[in-house]
Amino acid sequence: MRIGLPGGAASVDKMIEQARRAEADGFTSLWYAGAIGGDPLVAMALAGRATERIELGTAILQTYAMHPVAMARRAASVAAAFGRPGFTLGVGPSHRPVVEDAYGLSYERPGRHTEEYVQILAPLLRDEDVAFDGDDFHVRIAGPATQPALPIPLLVAALAPRLLRVAGTHADGTVTWMANATAIEDLIAPRLREAATVAGRPEPRIVAGLPVAVVDPGEEAGARQAAAQAFAVYGTLPNYQRVLAAGGLTQPADAAIVGDEASVAAQIEELFAAGATDVWAAPFPVGDDRPGSRARTRALLKELVTTHVG
Repeated sequence: MRIGLPGGAASVDKMIEQARRAEADGFTSLWYAGAIGGDPLVAMALAGRATERIELGTAILQTYAMHPVAMARRAASVAAAFGRPGFTLGVGPSHRPVVEDAYGLSYERPGRHTEEYVQILAPLLRDEDVAFDGDDFHVRIAGPATQPALPIPLLVAALAPRLLRVAGTHADGTVTWMANATAIEDLIAPRLREAATVAGRPEPRIVAGLPVAVVDPGEEAGARQAAAQAFAVYGTLPNYQRVLAAGGLTQPADAAIVGDEASVAAQIEELFAAGATDVWAAPFPVGDDRPGSRARTRALLKELVTTHVG
């Protein structure tokens, strides 16, 4: 059972130690948001050198913030620093408030932008030449400046049909956030797999990210309230509103996996049964003992990943 955790800590040294501990505990991956440490790639490169097996991936780096050629070169440099397989690049267009307010760029056509971006980035990560003329990008280049020793897996944050097609056609799969088992089974898995089949690509990965909290029976309502406070911002963004609706949900708190150990384990198994290949479980605290709450959730996740190999 491939279960990962969010990556990130208060310092680079702590991020390295976090990766070592996660690997020792049997977790298969850590997933780093694009704002971790200002830019997570330096810490990920160092953590990759300090570990042997664990996958370290971005979930996600924003496409609008960097040209795809520059993104490919950065990724190749990180992969070279690893000195082993295990670095996965996850990218996505982010959201209108970020792109327009923070960067001052147009978010008028995120689907077209991302499709063109991935068509340039994916072959560069495979060390292939690119000659591309689109509406947003015009690129002619012979491979990245730092050639990757191994192909770098590419995941695309895809919460709508167009980008699911892009992810299945050109990338190695998708990394999601706030997509429950229903959304994966009814929307994400079938569209992604159909696109991969048509393109003649291997079975795509679905890395499903959700908040998780283990609580005592009868405390589920309190856990939902804690989730509502912690993750309210996702309910304000149209991209997440769509994926919540695809799962039959109305707010981010409804997507959180909460319950006692048996209930949480069953809900995680439902994600795999729905088509997820990996689960990116984000423990969140419930109640006054925040460290103890996180530790209880992490203990269950560790048990699941070590007792359900494969």
